[in-house]
Amino acid sequence: MSQTKEIPATPALDESAPPTSERFKDPELAINRVYTRHGDQGLTRLVGGQKISKADLRIESYGTVDELNAYIGAARLSCLELNFVELADVLHRVQNSLFNLGSLLATKLEDLHPMQPQVTQEDVQQLERHIDHYNQHLPELRSFVLPGGNRPNVELHMARTICRRAERICVRLAEVEEIGDTAIPYLNRLSDALFVWSRWVISENGSEEHLWTPNKN
Repeated sequence: MSQTKEIPATPALDESAPPTSERFKDPELAINRVYTRHGDQGLTRLVGGQKISKADLRIESYGTVDELNAYIGAARLSCLELNFVELADVLHRVQNSLFNLGSLLATKLEDLHPMQPQVTQEDVQQLERHIDHYNQHLPELRSFVLPGGNRPNVELHMARTICRRAERICVRLAEVEEIGDTAIPYLNRLSDALFVWSRWVISENGSEEHLWTPNKN
């Protein structure tokens, strides 16, 4: 049964954060070759030049963040198809923040440059504002949510589960190495935001939210 209730208009979110270029140095890259053969022995280098195994937890952490970024990109396109332009723009900002997070995770703290892209406490707080903004008119939950209803809902749920995995990997990494105090909180808030956004695209589209029904099996 489709929802027929009138959905209150959601006020536009004030994005007052300074442009990234004012906080961080823009990348200076020239990517001309797709393959280099440098990693054929299962090793790679961190930003500081340290050579480590591709199976290292640090590589696993920012590799999973990269996977998360790809899924958010798919969700962003699905949001645009449903004309959720504001949310698509928010997701685009998140994609850039995830590359900043990857830069942080690919660098040992002692090698981190002050102008190097990274996630900050301000980014964590911005996610909290997004959560409050998109959650304010959602119906109260009476059960756990099952992914389904429309495509962006499913893709945002998929991104949420990958985000949780990235968070778990970073927790394991932080138990053996210093990774700063923003990576884990950022991923934690982002997973919450992805959950809220997955519900919002259902509500805004007038679709039915799929809830867990234990006896419907």
